[in-house]
Amino acid sequence: MGTDFQKIHVAEPVVELDGDEMTRIIWKDIREKLILPFLDLKIEYYDLGLEHRDATDDQVTLEAARAIKKHHVGIKCATITPDEARVEEFGLKKMWLSPNGTLRNELGGTVFREPIVCKNIPKLVPGWKKPIIIGRHAFGDQYKAIDFVANEPGTFKLTFTPTSGAEPQEYHV
Repeated sequence: MGTDFQKIHVAEPVVELDGDEMTRIIWKDIREKLILPFLDLKIEYYDLGLEHRDATDDQVTLEAARAIKKHHVGIKCATITPDEARVEEFGLKKMWLSPNGTLRNELGGTVFREPIVCKNIPKLVPGWKKPIIIGRHAFGDQYKAIDFVANEPGTFKLTFTPTSGAEPQEYHV
């Protein structure tokens, strides 16, 4: 860059949500090589890496959501949603919920699946002129599910208690 180049000033902070594994490395390169040389911006950083989420009892995810609400913009890297194997591998306190689901629920968000169309990359179906976009409401789906491991044999019951005061309905699962 020449000395006459001026960075573009961004008036408001951007909330950065760092992720896990290779995304941390790739995002660091993108930020340092493609963003920071050209933009003068304040970044509010949150580490959503699995180890840090575990160390903060996942409070960092809620703090990041509050920051996004405040600043109205956030950039999130891919994160690990741990399963039983990851809990053991990382020595986690528990099987934490998906940070994507937590953020989406805190922000009242929706999932959109939209292709990125590049003119120089051939389409899988050449006749398609417009991409298909799928929006799905993702509140209360698998991201709000309760995951648990029973540590001994027993019976699982599901109880529905109507707010009307009617008799609860119990189901053996």
